Parts: sequence; structure tokens; C-alpha cells
Amino acid sequence: MHAHTKLRSGFSLIELLIVIVILGGLMAVVAPGLMDSQRKATRNTMCLSMNDLKGRFEQFELDNGTLPDTEEGMQALLSNPDPDKYPNYPVVPYLKKLKKDAWNTPFVYVKKGSEVEIISYAADRKEGGEGWNKDILLSDCNKKH
Repeated sequence: MHAHTKLRSGFSLIELLIVIVILGGLMAVVAPGLMDSQRKATRNTMCLSMNDLKGRFEQFELDNGTLPDTEEGMQALLSNPDPDKYPNYPVVPYLKKLKKDAWNTPFVYVKKGSEVEIISYAADRKEGGEGWNKDILLSDCNKKH
């Protein structure tokens, strides 16, 4: 008589379920940390972009003696909003095209006296919000933590 040995191939359903449960548990522990890191990186990138825009507005102010009005907005970096008001506007504009935030929404410019405020409305693309939807303000980016 020959002893038949059965070769085992593959995994049993129980073994697969155990692996899935273990992977699910790992994801539950690791995923929130990864999401927070991604959110921080996105906000840091937005702060860098806003600081770049601030530099362009500062150059605008150096050339023209004043910042553009809030109503003239970001468009003032693309073309001269008022040649009589800004006679020293350069031939080459400060920007070639409007910069957008990580959510593909144009940044918002607000003139606050002699200061520039640049805003990203974040993930919800609406003013205000909390968490991932909280607006990103240039003034918050540059605060010492």
C-alpha cells in the first residue's frame, strides 16, 4: 500500500481572514498618522506658495508705491489694473498665470492696511471651516509656534 500524502497548497479561509484582520488592525493604527502627515505637508506647501505670492505683492508695492486694493485682487499680479494709478507697473507681469491651492482653487488676496493677507479656503473651498476644511491664512503660516 502506498501512503498518499496530500500536498497542501494555498491558504485556508481562516488563515486569509486572520491576515485580513491583522492588516485591518495595522491600517487602523497607521492610517490616521499618515493622514495627519499628509495634511501637514499640504498646509506647509500652501504656506510656501502664499509666501511666494506675498513676495510678488511686495515687489508690486516697491514698484508702485502701494499694494493693490482688495478688489483688484490677485489679477493685479497678472496685468496692470489701472495704468494711471500704477504707472511703474513692469512690462512683464509679476505672474504669468494665477496660482491655485492644493484643491485647485485660486488663492484669495486681501489688503489689510499696509499688510498682505492671502487665503486658501482649503478642502471645502468655502470661507471658514474646521479640521481639514479650515482656511489657511498667510498670517497663520508665519506665526512662530
